Amino acid sequence: MRLKLDENLGQIAADLLRQAGHDISTVPEQGLYGATDTEIIQTCRGDRRCLVTLDLDFGNPLIFNPSDYNGIAVLRLPARTTPRDLTDALRTLIGGLDKESIEQRLWVIQRGRIRVYQPEETEKA
Repeated sequence: MRLKLDENLGQIAADLLRQAGHDISTVPEQGLYGATDTEIIQTCRGDRRCLVTLDLDFGNPLIFNPSDYNGIAVLRLPARTTPRDLTDALRTLIGGLDKESIEQRLWVIQRGRIRVYQPEETEKA
């Protein structure tokens, strides 16, 4: 899977995802430090990459409609985060990507759990 890691994820995350066989690009590699959320998600769309982030703002489907993108993965970590919390969330993401596609979907990931945003279907007349 083609993934872009937000600037709030470091080298450990990139290395772990690369080891799992994913094509990784990062916000810092593209010189997008300090870019707005809109600039980042538009770059992901242009690069055809799924965004992986700790930024909870990307978890709002009213602002960032997942069907418009190649996927959004928001890692939701505990308030007092340890390196293991991040590693466990990344391993949960890796396991999820091994089982199904994230394209045009929003995943909120916690240790051992993936919540998938499912838009409500409109009733047909």
